[in-house]
Amino acid sequence: MIKIVAGLGKNKNILKAVEKIGNIKDLEVATAKSGKQLFKFLISDEVDGVVRGSLPSSSIMKTMRRHYNKPINRATYIKEKRNNEHYEFLLAPVGIDEASSLDEKVNLAIQSSKFLKTIDLKPKIAILSSARKDDFGRGDFINKSLQDGEKLYNELKNSSFNGLDDVEVKNYYILLEKAIKEKNNLILCPNGVIGNIIFRSLVLLNSWNSYGAVTLGIDDIFIDTSRDQSVEGYLRSLKLAYQIAKSKKIVNQTKSDRM
Repeated sequence: MIKIVAGLGKNKNILKAVEKIGNIKDLEVATAKSGKQLFKFLISDEVDGVVRGSLPSSSIMKTMRRHYNKPINRATYIKEKRNNEHYEFLLAPVGIDEASSLDEKVNLAIQSSKFLKTIDLKPKIAILSSARKDDFGRGDFINKSLQDGEKLYNELKNSSFNGLDDVEVKNYYILLEKAIKEKNNLILCPNGVIGNIIFRSLVLLNSWNSYGAVTLGIDDIFIDTSRDQSVEGYLRSLKLAYQIAKSKKIVNQTKSDRM
């Protein structure tokens, strides 16, 4: 039996999603009405995964970072059907205060690539900046964004990705549409504000299917979600937490059987 706990805040769509997912026989879903309660479930052995649901994010993430005391990032998992083919990718950073430095972005790329490998995807990374390459010189903000993108590209091209092989990296500058057309599965935004705006544009405005944000850098399963998500959006996040938890149990059981 897989047990998931979902956060219940002002948006009651999460409660409707919990009710709708009841048809999965080996899944049990409970709710938590505060971030403190949700966090206790996350670090306990009682549950297999946690979904933030409609609870506020900031206090939960602060508590998590204090507890784990290591870099934690979030990457939104989006799966969309385009031209009769499924296209899945991670969008990051999406937290408005996340991955602001070069080192943090490199770490985010490595963590995301590791997750992509666990779901059998070859990491294909698209780096974004705030302008085209030939826009250099049109202001300090533009210049810095382009320079930061180039630095990140060079760092990742020379990175071992902590032993991961077969990782592709390309700098797309501001050309998000090209990065998506070429089916990159990790879209690295210039900062969390732009990442959050892209998320809202694709998911909340244009109805692309988000499964929530995977929390990277910890072994515990925490799927972050928007407080403004629809019933179907929360349902997808619950299913993602269930699928990751079930896969993790299968892997752990296989390791145990080999011993």
